[in-house]
Amino acid sequence: MNSAQRLACNYIQSIATDLSAWTSLIFNFGETAWREYQSCDWYVKQLRAHSFTVEEGSGGMPTAFCAHWSNGEGPVIGMYAEYDGVPGNCQAALPYRAPRDGLHFSAGGHTDPHSGLGMAGLGGLLATQAAMKQHGIKGTLRFTGEPAEKVRGSKPVHAAAGYYDGLDAMLSFHPFYMMPMCNTVRWDTHCGAAYSMIYRFVCDEPEAWLQGDKAAPIPQSHSAVRAPGANDALMTMYQTSKALRESMLPHTGGWSVSEAILTAGQATADNLPAELAEIQYMVRVPTIAMAEQITTALDRNAAAAAAVSGCRVERHWVSKSRHGLANHAMADIVWQNLQQVGAPVWGESAVGVARQIQQNLGLSPLASPFLEACHQLIDPQTAESVLRKDLPAWQLNSTSDDYTDMTWHAPTARFYIARPALKAPDGFHYPSWVMNALGGIPDTIDPMVLTAAQVTALSALRLLQDQTALKTVRKEFDTRTGGGVGGDQWVAPLCDYEPPIQFRWPEYVQTERGRDWWIPAAQLAGGVKLPLS
Repeated sequence: MNSAQRLACNYIQSIATDLSAWTSLIFNFGETAWREYQSCDWYVKQLRAHSFTVEEGSGGMPTAFCAHWSNGEGPVIGMYAEYDGVPGNCQAALPYRAPRDGLHFSAGGHTDPHSGLGMAGLGGLLATQAAMKQHGIKGTLRFTGEPAEKVRGSKPVHAAAGYYDGLDAMLSFHPFYMMPMCNTVRWDTHCGAAYSMIYRFVCDEPEAWLQGDKAAPIPQSHSAVRAPGANDALMTMYQTSKALRESMLPHTGGWSVSEAILTAGQATADNLPAELAEIQYMVRVPTIAMAEQITTALDRNAAAAAAVSGCRVERHWVSKSRHGLANHAMADIVWQNLQQVGAPVWGESAVGVARQIQQNLGLSPLASPFLEACHQLIDPQTAESVLRKDLPAWQLNSTSDDYTDMTWHAPTARFYIARPALKAPDGFHYPSWVMNALGGIPDTIDPMVLTAAQVTALSALRLLQDQTALKTVRKEFDTRTGGGVGGDQWVAPLCDYEPPIQFRWPEYVQTERGRDWWIPAAQLAGGVKLPLS
């Protein structure tokens, strides 16, 4: 570790209290895809306070940004923040199940957690900047704000709009979420392709259903059989596509097709058909060809559902993201620095929180409550061999994340640092709120943030200072793409759509009651439970 890298590590320790408070702030915002207004605004102000030039609304996305800081001509290194959460995961930073103050469990919350992911990126960025200033290191830092990762939202848009062009390297961190990807770097098997789309069913002319009824005083008689409409189309689409999912996809290899109903109804209590209904699909598969095949089948289902229910259908893209491109030279650089930093260390206060959670769940608290893997490093090639054991030989990509779009524009390393995860007795599975809470409690999440920030800064400084290393990662990128960006093996951006910001994405609203989730907390809290019979 050279003097600039030591300065960066010391800088991160000097702002550890700030990073902790900032992580908690973003965690408690708990904003979800395309609606991360407070989170984005906070990052923009923080970056400007540290002399970064910031473009707000980058790529036409209101909650995205692109920030730059330069210390003279030199390499351009990319880092980023994510800050979106997930609806239905509102968990307070407490060792028991409870929503954040004034909200219901249905509100948004951080699961991965992106609150810690983004803050690790920011910590690494500011430490790199501090070292560049102190040691006169030339180069430029680019830091993008990436909303809506949970629907693979911003990175395909940013890629197509040129925000990753001109980068010499990109550093991509994610909290550990599956074995063996814990305190390691991806080697060959990067994440796969992901397509997401919204099918909107619209019933424009429901009265046409009964045009032949001469006795009806109005085109659609209130006493007549109810006409089909958008809800009927949505349910037909849901059922036929559910059957498709179960018959078309194998149950191994990390494939998935999932759906979420965004809008349903728009009808009164009268017997009028629903005018509008929307359903979103997320397709996670190893290859773009598979994503196209499934999309074709979903399109057929949507057309059939619209035809039988008197509706028209529109398809709107949410995401089309590419599979990832490996870069061993980048992985080696990050792995060397991860070894320098070591795995996160959880102190007695964090151990106390973990034991309290176990006790609250009726378990006997463990002396060492965290998974052993959280304390250990696993080298990238060993992790690769373990990951490959569950995959067929032909499958080159597994799971999905839209960092993959970055890999086609700059040599990229994807690394994972352990988030706190608890040991469990045989046969016991922790409820999801436990991971969410551990991702928000400062004692338990701060070690991950600090470790990832240090690895990010050390790797960025290595790339800024070592021209030989930079040439090596670029040479591998050019080889794998057949000549760099635009080469004969390069995969171009798939985004040919506008950011889908206009849809009714779940969000926080301001009401006379104050800040509330779009499903009113007061209504849910005071609802009447109906008997089952």
